[in-house]
Amino acid sequence: MKKIIAFGASSSKNSINKQLAVYAANLFSNATVELLDLNDYEMPIYSVDKEKENGIHPLAQQFYDKIGSADLLIISLAEHNGAYASAFKNILDWASRINNKTFQQKPMLLLATSPGARGGSTVLEIAKIRFPFQGADLKGSFSLPNFNENFDSVKGIINPELKNKLMDIVNTI
Repeated sequence: MKKIIAFGASSSKNSINKQLAVYAANLFSNATVELLDLNDYEMPIYSVDKEKENGIHPLAQQFYDKIGSADLLIISLAEHNGAYASAFKNILDWASRINNKTFQQKPMLLLATSPGARGGSTVLEIAKIRFPFQGADLKGSFSLPNFNENFDSVKGIINPELKNKLMDIVNTI
């Protein structure tokens, strides 16, 4: 059985990206899903000085270990001002001090959504370029535009064309 680690790369308690990550993770059969909450990994803002004084933050090690336990990573990126949410970026900064290949060559499905028509596509493009340098084995990516019109909290993606597009990606992983 495949172990999936999934999370929305946002600290919002009502994250639409968390909803999308959970939905996508549950499309896989023969898998167990562990959902991470970035709020469980809240650390001081990374700095070399803090690392010298206190070493690697234990929550960074816990996050890194969770990534290492996965057979598949599903990350749905929140877009804040065209880039990663600061909570996620800080976790990446800390974990990269353990190993700059933070994602440990794990297969990854990368997602993004937003209430707008671009569906977080800017941050998704950044991550598609950057994450392989950080050890991601990128297997696919998907952007869901207009979250509120295309996603239902019970049914998931309700736009048939977009649902089929995601299913095609899932079926290749």
